[in-house]
Amino acid sequence: MNMDYALAFGLALVSTLVFGKIGIPLLQRLKAQQSIREDGPQAHLAKAGTPTMGGLFMMLALVITVCIVPPYSVTLWMLLFLTLGHGALGFSDDFIKAVKRRNLGLTAKQKLLGQAVLAVVFCYISIAYAALPTTLWIPLVDTTVDLGYAYYALAFIIILGTTNAVNLTDGLDGLATSVTIITTSTFALLAYKEKNLPVLVFCLTIVGALLGFLIFNRNPAKIFMGDTGSLALGGILAAISVILHKEIAFLFIGLVYILETLSVIIQVAYFKKTGKRIFKMSPLHHHFELSGYGEVKTVYIFVAIAVVSSAIGYFIGVI
Repeated sequence: MNMDYALAFGLALVSTLVFGKIGIPLLQRLKAQQSIREDGPQAHLAKAGTPTMGGLFMMLALVITVCIVPPYSVTLWMLLFLTLGHGALGFSDDFIKAVKRRNLGLTAKQKLLGQAVLAVVFCYISIAYAALPTTLWIPLVDTTVDLGYAYYALAFIIILGTTNAVNLTDGLDGLATSVTIITTSTFALLAYKEKNLPVLVFCLTIVGALLGFLIFNRNPAKIFMGDTGSLALGGILAAISVILHKEIAFLFIGLVYILETLSVIIQVAYFKKTGKRIFKMSPLHHHFELSGYGEVKTVYIFVAIAVVSSAIGYFIGVI
């Protein structure tokens, strides 16, 4: 099985690198370019023309690796379903905006509906085929609470919340990629501790694909992952936290995503109430960027936060 770990990681890494080398020039020829916010940081205007939909490279690498490397299980197919489902939803949005040149892409309601359908199907599979327990483990006090069918409402919220939170985090070169390497690696350690081999191999596959993508996505980025990648990564993290039953630990492991989301909620609510802004710009990474840290240093800061919070989350998850 140790060979399978190495094979999953290595195959996903190499596949993503190959797809990147082939795919970036193709996307450039198709002029599948990222739309840059006019009201965003002025330095980002230089990114205009950078191709997007790079999440496709990771998804292709994931499918190839999962088909080749065992073990296979219902939970593995659940992970793949939620990942590719969100990847397809994100691809639809990216394709409309970047290739069809319609700036709005999918509407917020269309995105939310797609995410809700995927979450409902995932929960149904959990009940009908995977027989996942409906308990919520409370660490520190070492108590397990059976939520019954209310657990699936919690899973639904986790899936929708995480996919949108990772999407918000994808705003600087290499930011979402780097942070998700750390969070997924932490889940890999938890899966190893739990002896959940399908989830472990899946996590290692994602880490390999992300490391391969980071070669192209680090500053200055040659390509962006787009919603194709960010929504898929959100689906991955949500599904893993539910399957491993590490929902509480995920609050710490995914702290960066939570902070990014809270910054948007706080900014909007405060502006509506007072007409003023708390942050220079939201999500939070733009506030740091505009406060003099710059793009690269901001990414380093958020990666450091992810390392510390994920370490705390890991220890909470194994108590």
